[in-house]
Amino acid sequence: MRNVYHGSYTIIKRPDLSFSRDALDFGKGFYVTPLYQQAVSWALRWQRRGKRSIVNTYSYHDELIVKYNLKIKIFPEYNHEWPHFIADSRNGLQQIEYDIVQGGVANDKVFNTLELFFNKLIPEDEALARLKYEKPNNQICICRQDLVDLLLTFVMSVEINDESR
Repeated sequence: MRNVYHGSYTIIKRPDLSFSRDALDFGKGFYVTPLYQQAVSWALRWQRRGKRSIVNTYSYHDELIVKYNLKIKIFPEYNHEWPHFIADSRNGLQQIEYDIVQGGVANDKVFNTLELFFNKLIPEDEALARLKYEKPNNQICICRQDLVDLLLTFVMSVEINDESR
């Protein structure tokens, strides 16, 4: 068990996948990160839109992944499979075959390279060569509501702002 974080504009004691969008990096799911500063960055995006910035903390019972033989896909680095998975997910073409997907975030910096690749302006090898200089952030997408309920326990929420960083 370890703590994971979710940046939002609201306190989320019980995550509900019905509020998740479909076309995200790893598809529909509830996204958390083990990196507190990454959650802070996500939360501060809401502040720039005039909303509150909240970092929600959860206990992540990852020991249950093995116990329940959950199907997990991990991208430990940007590799040849990762951009295709992201593209398929963002275009709604990804077949839901995993319970949990974990790996790098297609943030603005990374996405610029991906856009060049998706639009066939650079080959895949060049895109991956560019990405190797980017330190991947880390996101965990829990793809089913029953698993969100099983694996995450709300711990606390904290409101942040640019001055509190």
